Amino acid sequence: MKLNREFYSRNTLTVAKELLGKVLVHNINGEKLKGIIVETEAYLGIRDKAAHAYGGRKTKRVEAMYGLPGTAYVYLIYGLYYCFNIVTEKEGVPEAVLIRAIEPIEGLDLMAKNRFGISYDNLTKYQKKNLTNGPGKLTRALNIDKALNMIDLCNDRLYLEEADNSEFNIVETTRVGIDYAEEAKDFPYRFYIQGNSYVSKL
Repeated sequence: MKLNREFYSRNTLTVAKELLGKVLVHNINGEKLKGIIVETEAYLGIRDKAAHAYGGRKTKRVEAMYGLPGTAYVYLIYGLYYCFNIVTEKEGVPEAVLIRAIEPIEGLDLMAKNRFGISYDNLTKYQKKNLTNGPGKLTRALNIDKALNMIDLCNDRLYLEEADNSEFNIVETTRVGIDYAEEAKDFPYRFYIQGNSYVSKL
């Protein structure tokens, strides 16, 4: 069952935890690429120095964060990698959850070709482990780019759905790569499924 707007229209930290175990789906002309979300990070907008909207910043880049909950916020980092985020809370409150890693479960051949240019069966063990274990890796594997920024995740192209895998432990820890964020770098806003091999950073 597809997640509805009400799921996203809640406290950002709660959504970040409850996204774990859900399935991210990109429907590309009828072919579905799917992965179980195993790692997330919450960004609490105006009051979070690690967030793009800290202090109420409003730029073209962060416009999506002020939109409806359940909207995609996709941006480029280092001029190379796209990051996929899900807007939370309510419209006008610029908070979001970064999807940091997924465990691939469907459409593996296309994911492998998107990432490495070869079929899944021809990947090395190292390549298989590194297929979607990071925010830039999963967006490339799932073909998520800036064209999907501000797309409604409650429609049929890019969306999330329930899964039958609710039995796992959640680790709460600090976020990755935000040393510039002063005290915010120590906030325990990163969540991952304990023991999952696709988590980006243990």
